[in-house]
Amino acid sequence: MRNLFQLDPCRPGVKNAVKVCTEAGVKVRMVTGDNIQTAKAIAFECGILGPRDDFSEPNVIEGSVFRALSEKDQEQRAKEITVMGRSSPSDKLLLVQALRKGGDVVAVTGDGTNDAPALHEADIGLAMGIQGTEVAKESADIIILDDDFASVVKVVRWGRSVYANIQKFIQFQLTVNVAALVINVVASISSGDVPLNAVQLLWVNLIMDTLGALALATEPPTDHLMHRTPVGRREPLITNIMWRNLIIQAFYQVCVLLVLNFSGKSILKLNDESTQHATMVKNSVIFNAFVLCQIFNEFNARKPDEINVFSGVTTNHLFMGIVGITLIIQIIIIEFLGKFTTTVKLDWKQWLVCVGIGFISWPLAIVGKFIPVPETPLAKYFVRPFRRLRRA
Repeated sequence: MRNLFQLDPCRPGVKNAVKVCTEAGVKVRMVTGDNIQTAKAIAFECGILGPRDDFSEPNVIEGSVFRALSEKDQEQRAKEITVMGRSSPSDKLLLVQALRKGGDVVAVTGDGTNDAPALHEADIGLAMGIQGTEVAKESADIIILDDDFASVVKVVRWGRSVYANIQKFIQFQLTVNVAALVINVVASISSGDVPLNAVQLLWVNLIMDTLGALALATEPPTDHLMHRTPVGRREPLITNIMWRNLIIQAFYQVCVLLVLNFSGKSILKLNDESTQHATMVKNSVIFNAFVLCQIFNEFNARKPDEINVFSGVTTNHLFMGIVGITLIIQIIIIEFLGKFTTTVKLDWKQWLVCVGIGFISWPLAIVGKFIPVPETPLAKYFVRPFRRLRRA
């Protein structure tokens, strides 16, 4: 969300809400039918205009002036406007349309019938639930039940939280998929046998798709989200930070588990065992270590761009419960359901090896976050050659 309009006079709590939105990178604009002097005074009172801001055009403008501009000029001028006075419903609509054409994500708040066109045109329309007219409510996407502009801050927080949680789950999901796919493909090509069978992969997918989604999707919003820059309309869902984290974790898991696959018998000192039993133990260790890697990496996925991945983890009881349930089921699978999953019981040394492999993902994630990433999304590097071919 990049733009936010307030269409009515200043209400209690608005000034603080405007300050929080501004700090979150959301530009707040006021569009009103009052004369320009009254609009300036209200905007200054609300904190929309500050002492150092310009109180003249193009920062402050009348609706008739903006309406008289050409469509191209409106698009250019819209980004500079903070306050619009003496505006008509069509002026509000024109401003929303101009900002959206420029690539901005626009939210509009309002309660009157004349606000309906702008509420409907905006990416997010927020109507007041108490004083708002039925027309405004029907045109809006969200209804603020308490008519408090400060509730918009909650909308921003929860909106960013939902988006961030989706990104966390995607990062976690892709890491599991990439690692499992590469391990099985390389092992099958080289030796004709796969370390992770269908039943084991079914359990891994259950962790990833169901339990993992529940754990990461229930992360509550944090203050850190309000210090991020807004996400643009054309920005990719998978960021460069996510690609960095994904590649580091997947590469580590693939390397370690392939080493176990090809040299596991000697590493685990199974040379004296029968070939069949040694292979079963080796594959059981690979499967167990792979699952534990996902459990440890689930903590890393909570904070893709923060060093301390444990911040607030104890307050999210559902996350801790899901991780605990996953670990308990994995212990039961290894120790008691060997016939079903084609595994064997592991001794404490082998369990220690598996836990150690999973644990390394934590310091590895910390070190990885010091690796800088380019600002240009990776997707653009792949798209550019195709665009050049089209032009040619």
